[in-house]
Amino acid sequence: MKKSIGIDIGGTKIAAGIISESGELLHRTEVKSDPSDRENMFTQVVTAVEQVLEGTQFSEIEGIGVGVPGKVDRENGIAIFQNNLPWPQFPIADRLQEQFGAKTITIDNDVYMAAFAEWKAAHAKTSETFVYVTISTGISCSIIHHGSFFRGAGFAGELGLIPVLSKEGNERLEKIAAGPGIQKIAGVPTKDVFTGYLNGSQEFQSAIDEVTDHLAQGLYSISCLLDPHRIVFGGSVIVNNPFLLELIKEKLKIYQIPEQQHLLEHMSISTLAQNNGVVGAGLRVFEKF
Repeated sequence: MKKSIGIDIGGTKIAAGIISESGELLHRTEVKSDPSDRENMFTQVVTAVEQVLEGTQFSEIEGIGVGVPGKVDRENGIAIFQNNLPWPQFPIADRLQEQFGAKTITIDNDVYMAAFAEWKAAHAKTSETFVYVTISTGISCSIIHHGSFFRGAGFAGELGLIPVLSKEGNERLEKIAAGPGIQKIAGVPTKDVFTGYLNGSQEFQSAIDEVTDHLAQGLYSISCLLDPHRIVFGGSVIVNNPFLLELIKEKLKIYQIPEQQHLLEHMSISTLAQNNGVVGAGLRVFEKF
């Protein structure tokens, strides 16, 4: 059985896993990020790889796939820009090659890695337009059209940057509908907002109503511009609170005309949960995409 290592790098944690060629997650570990310094951050990545390799010979590994936030240079293996890591122009592929001597190092944006895993898990047709949307500490999306990523000039999919109408005027979607934005609207930790909503608190009902309308506005831009066949959602905000999907669909339907409403039946939440980034990164070692 062929195996790879998938790494999902974020501002708060680094997850690493051993992935089979079929996409099975054989072993997983997680360590805290250390964004205080570029070398400290890389040390934590190395620690994650070393931990996940316990009990496995590195000679059994085909290569390493790495998902990094922000903009990346895939051909040269460089993390170019991030807003939550100290890695501008960081040569992550070369550094991992020096550290482990891996045969193959594949890097990409972390959302694209997660999208690839979701696309494979959904058994989506190559004739379809597939969109993966993550709602977590940030909001972003990745588009797979006819079996290939749609990348634009390299920064396509930044759904969180789209302005939507809020009570305060126009705001970027990420600022008012991602985890920190929800906390800002309600004035309490995001987890407490969802707990309060489920307990029937009118105050939190109002906050969730506002947030889901913001999300529906952002998603309507996807509906209009791409008319996708399918959208899969991931990220801690929606994976941990799956009731949000039906609320979002109700709001989205209000914006859509009938010819767009086919999408409502093909919106779902990830079955891979928080592992999609690791699995997707590992799978990309076996399949160039």
